[in-house]
Amino acid sequence: MLLFAFSVTALLGFTYWNTRRTLDAQTDQIIEADITGLTEEYRHFGLPGLVETVRTRTLHQGQALYLLVDGLHHYVAGNLDPWPQVSDTTENMVEFDFERSVNGHMETRRARGRIYTVPGGFKLLVAQDVHDRYLTERMFTTTLPWTVLLILFLGTVGGALMSRNMLRRLDIINRTSGEIIAGDLSRRVPLVGSGDEFDVLAENLNRMLDRIERLMKGLREVTDSVAHDLRTPLNRLRNRLEESQARLQAEGAQAGEVERAIAETDQIIGTFNALLLIAETDAGTTRAAMARLELGAVAADVAELYEPLAEEKKVMLMLMPSEPVAIEGNRSLIAQALANLVDNAIKYTPAGGKVRVRAAVTDHGVELSVADSGPGIAQADRPRVVERFVRLEASRNSPGTGLGLSLVAAVAHFHNAELLLDDNVPTGLMATLRFPKTAIRPLPAPLKDAAE
Repeated sequence: MLLFAFSVTALLGFTYWNTRRTLDAQTDQIIEADITGLTEEYRHFGLPGLVETVRTRTLHQGQALYLLVDGLHHYVAGNLDPWPQVSDTTENMVEFDFERSVNGHMETRRARGRIYTVPGGFKLLVAQDVHDRYLTERMFTTTLPWTVLLILFLGTVGGALMSRNMLRRLDIINRTSGEIIAGDLSRRVPLVGSGDEFDVLAENLNRMLDRIERLMKGLREVTDSVAHDLRTPLNRLRNRLEESQARLQAEGAQAGEVERAIAETDQIIGTFNALLLIAETDAGTTRAAMARLELGAVAADVAELYEPLAEEKKVMLMLMPSEPVAIEGNRSLIAQALANLVDNAIKYTPAGGKVRVRAAVTDHGVELSVADSGPGIAQADRPRVVERFVRLEASRNSPGTGLGLSLVAAVAHFHNAELLLDDNVPTGLMATLRFPKTAIRPLPAPLKDAAE
């Protein structure tokens, strides 16, 4: 709108300047022609001939103005009197005001002319009455600022209406996109029916969403089929291996190979469950289980669950005190993510080390952090460790599938949170799940004493 107003102002200014220049040039041509004719009269007939010509020309009422004066500016001939307030030494065009009788009334008018020096100390002023043009110019210069202001006002109103309609359409698309990102794949961008670019964009987005929904539905069907066709046989296989192990132990036979087969089966089942949970989290199918939960209680449950493992590895597992804070989330997913972080911390912390679990409210949001005193993760490797099946060289000889941090990252994304991997002081790794402040929910009021 500002660019449009500037352009219009520049265009109007150029039009005004060009029009005035053209009109001045036309007036100047008339004046120059008059001066040329009077000069010829003076050359042929001298001063008396010049005076007679000026008197003859002034008999006709028109736009032409003449004034011939002597060296003291005394009137000699012409239809102007007295000498106007202009310098009589300039040879350029001058503009001045003069008095003239119009319909019996004296009126101040505007004129444009040039002074011609006549030998003998005489001065001849030849001019044209340009009062009508002068009034038009004044009206134009007076109305130009108001025109610009009106353009600004109308441009602002028109731009606001257009922008409001455009932003409203964009807001609808953004809201629909947000709901789809939140997991509601059935949402579609509404069409206005105008057939404009926004409707074309909305139609293309809806077609893309239909395709994505079909693909996600197919993925869920495949996942369900895999869950039914593979997980159940794997569990049955494990049960049979346990039965075989018990029978071999009862007969006194070696059951080591069966035990190792059971461990391998457990690892396959764990990998399968982790992949299934990551897929469900990415697809948003677990969003129905969202509820208010207290992070301190989740941290305490996970710490209690892994305390025997920490004691077995001679690692001190510490639950740091924290103020009560509740968020909106999926308790099972958050507990699983925290359990993965604690399990990794205990696994890679040497004997005699410490693992600290903490839930806290900071300036950045709500944080669940696990800090250990292990070898940590190099800065360059941190973006890679959250990818599926990525295992660093230092962890090749330890049990695992490379899906633990991938699951934590999926849970963080599901809750609009962040997974941060930082150095622990003085040594080790600090893994933090940082939830936004918008996820905080008020804690339920404590029950009052029945006696009260």
